[in-house]
Amino acid sequence: MITISPKLTLFVFILMLFTVGIIGGISRKLRAGSYLAQSKLGQVISMIEETLGGIKIIKAFTNENYIEQRFSQENNSYRSLTASVLRRKDLSSPLSEFLGVSIVCLLLWFGSRMVFGGEMDGGVFLSLIFAFYSIIDPSKSFAEAYFNTQKGLAAFSRIEEIWNAPVTVQDIKNAETKTSFNSEISFENVSFQYKNAEYKALQNIDLVIPKGKIVALVGSSGSGKTTLTDMVLRFMDPTEGRILFDGIDIKNIKVTSLRSMITLVSQEPTLFNDSIRNNISFSSIEYTDEQIKKAAEAANAWEFIQASENQLDTNIGDRGMKLSGGQRQRLTIARAILKNPPILILDEATSALDSESEKLVQEALQRLMIGRTTIVIAHRLATIQHADIICVMKNGMIIEKGTHESLIKLEGEYAKFVSMQGLQ
Repeated sequence: MITISPKLTLFVFILMLFTVGIIGGISRKLRAGSYLAQSKLGQVISMIEETLGGIKIIKAFTNENYIEQRFSQENNSYRSLTASVLRRKDLSSPLSEFLGVSIVCLLLWFGSRMVFGGEMDGGVFLSLIFAFYSIIDPSKSFAEAYFNTQKGLAAFSRIEEIWNAPVTVQDIKNAETKTSFNSEISFENVSFQYKNAEYKALQNIDLVIPKGKIVALVGSSGSGKTTLTDMVLRFMDPTEGRILFDGIDIKNIKVTSLRSMITLVSQEPTLFNDSIRNNISFSSIEYTDEQIKKAAEAANAWEFIQASENQLDTNIGDRGMKLSGGQRQRLTIARAILKNPPILILDEATSALDSESEKLVQEALQRLMIGRTTIVIAHRLATIQHADIICVMKNGMIIEKGTHESLIKLEGEYAKFVSMQGLQ
């Protein structure tokens, strides 16, 4: 086309640039609409998950109609957004056809004037038209692909937001690998404040946790207990002060090697829709069935595992919903026993259990704590009376520290907790 008539080719490409501008404008709206539709779909799915998880509460409060109205509102909003996106997408093909025909018509008009004006031979002009037709189909395919790409990018951008979220805890250059815990964990004037929070979650914490000792953290909700243990696991770094492992600042230790020495048993057991075997082993390390069995026996879990249909190969369902609360907690303890870490963190591990389950779990925890450095968060003081160090926390500070007997004699905050729970 350029060889035949640069002037006519330039005219065609100016028209095509105009067409690209129109398609590009629609594509940008398509991408914005697709992003909103993907966001709304996320809300709809989240609501479905919440509703299924809380179905007993919804029925108990006879709130089915309210939930149905909420879901209908969200679902209708998603339907409207999706319909708008699909209208724009379906518009792309006829629009590109229409613009293609329009360009051909203008090309015929402009070229015929050149032919009748003697600037170009009729046969040459037909050759140019034939050459132009050979690029129309690829151009339309490109336009359709561009529309689909914009829609896909809108979905990808939501994933990208998570991928690009800043990682606040990272290994420094030349961080060392540490595989053993030898002496103590030390908090030196540690303070921490969450982003945009008005007050500090931890203030001037000075605490030494010797190897092999049991340290209990006591206090009302919001006093900073969980924040303190999260910092041991290095889910966040202190805003002031430092934490030392065997005299080494944890910022100088590789995160993976630090966490490999610690096991967390939380209040809410975290299990996966998989077999009992894979939930206990939960590691890249290949454990034998005998090792898994011993861990399960130590966690008082082997009896109910044996009674299961497929024993270790039994699938426990989403988040372990096929098991009772006590059984789920015992599986997490078996997982911790199998990992065999030198440091153990117990975050109110028995607070949500009935008396019988609590007794079994408590026995398993006692076995787990033998020979390990243990940090216990507890509301039930009966479970931590024999701790080597009890720290009473309030407003992010340690206000009392000592053994059960010494804190009782102080007649302070800890003594009030003991009195409220009817302990001596």
